[in-house]
Amino acid sequence: MIDYTSLYLSPAILFPDYQSMLISFKIYIYTPPNALSFSSPTESNFFTCLQTSPFVTKNPEEAHLYFVPFSSNLSSRSVGRLIRNLRMEFPYWDRTLGADHFYVSCAGLGYESDRNLVELKKNSVQISCFPAPEGRFVPHKDITFPPLANIARAPQAPGNRTAKYLGFVRYNGIKESNLVNELRNDPDFLIESEPSNGTTLVGRLGSSVFCLFEHGADVSGIGEALRFGCVPVVVMDRPMQDLPLMDVIRWQKIAIFVGSRGGVKEVKRVLERTCKDEEFAGRKRLGVVASQHFVWNDTPQPCDSFHMVMYQLWLRRHTIRYARREFA
Repeated sequence: MIDYTSLYLSPAILFPDYQSMLISFKIYIYTPPNALSFSSPTESNFFTCLQTSPFVTKNPEEAHLYFVPFSSNLSSRSVGRLIRNLRMEFPYWDRTLGADHFYVSCAGLGYESDRNLVELKKNSVQISCFPAPEGRFVPHKDITFPPLANIARAPQAPGNRTAKYLGFVRYNGIKESNLVNELRNDPDFLIESEPSNGTTLVGRLGSSVFCLFEHGADVSGIGEALRFGCVPVVVMDRPMQDLPLMDVIRWQKIAIFVGSRGGVKEVKRVLERTCKDEEFAGRKRLGVVASQHFVWNDTPQPCDSFHMVMYQLWLRRHTIRYARREFA
């Protein structure tokens, strides 16, 4: 019997707290000065879902958090000017120096000297795409979006199949390197030379034990890999602090993490050892359960990507608000 609650960091708190969020959470959206333009479909999808959600309030006094929308191509100087105007027009920024505010930026913000940008970067919650650019993500404060699949939602997951391959690498799932060349020459691995979709992709996911992704490459297929029981293997050579849903799920229960420096020999050693682990079947089943949190819907559904991002924002709503100063 699989304990599905073991997928979550704090299951006894998560589920009642999630219901409280659905009932109580309120967000005020500042009116952007210009029409918005986003560089990523994930940013656009999130903003569209948020605008039409019951979380939005027209009354800023009842809001838990404040959303600062701006276009992806807006210059740092213009973003700083935007924050300056907000603090002059509204009292909410100065109550927390921006700690109860959030913004969306897949590219992330760098460190600038402008006071407004410093406060935005240091205090406000940044939601960026996964993986976040190095040096532009603050652990425990910032959030990353679950990846948006670059194909239409796949058909229903097939039943149990006999795996033909130890590992599968989607097109652009791993950067060109010595490791990729070694994987190509190993018959236990299937390496795509061009993008696949639909039935072909489903077949490859279903016939592979593991799906390999490299931190910094195309990781959009992680949700689909989980859904089809292809255990994600994340190749990275530094600590990962920007995984999606890090406040919610135990990634070590559904994925494997391995470095690239040992080459294909070390990768195979780790994967073959994992296959023999008595918890491996449970890992696959937990991955299927987790996959519901990696689905972006046009109309948000319970516990999907949109709602899990909202829940992570809900967890960040507790900030100290200072009394507004009155100046003579």
